[in-house]
Amino acid sequence: MAKRSAGGGVEIGSVQIEAEHQLNGFLAKFTPEIEKQARACLKKMRARLPGAFELVYDNYNALAIGFSPSEKPLEGIFSIVLYPRWVSLFFLQGAKLADPQKVLKGNGSVVRHIVLTAATDLDRPEIRDLMDRARMDAKKDINPKGGGRLIVKSVAAKQRPRRPLKA
Repeated sequence: MAKRSAGGGVEIGSVQIEAEHQLNGFLAKFTPEIEKQARACLKKMRARLPGAFELVYDNYNALAIGFSPSEKPLEGIFSIVLYPRWVSLFFLQGAKLADPQKVLKGNGSVVRHIVLTAATDLDRPEIRDLMDRARMDAKKDINPKGGGRLIVKSVAAKQRPRRPLKA
């Protein structure tokens, strides 16, 4: 029988618990400040996007937690990405998103991002507005009553240090 987990996903046996345990381990590799900021950002994103699938990629360069309407990465709308010195909010379909305040960074053909100085940045009106428009423009929006869950999609065997190198 499936039930809601503390992380917001659907617990199916021990799969959800294991994914949450892995994510906790990935987050712990960062400095306490980055880990705390990331956890606060994830809490806000989970509250704002109930029903989302959280797709975790512990990549070579960074740790990314995507928020998607399904298990399909190409349908992802946002991700919280941790680097050794900062946390960013990525708009995974953001290249065509109107940005009158000019807060989005990047010039690729698909993705844009914002470096977050604190989790409270997610509450700034211009960022909330961008997030609302990104959901409206998305190929598929997140169903708040959907069965989203946390899924660890990949873990790179080789990774850059998760903490800043000492000078």
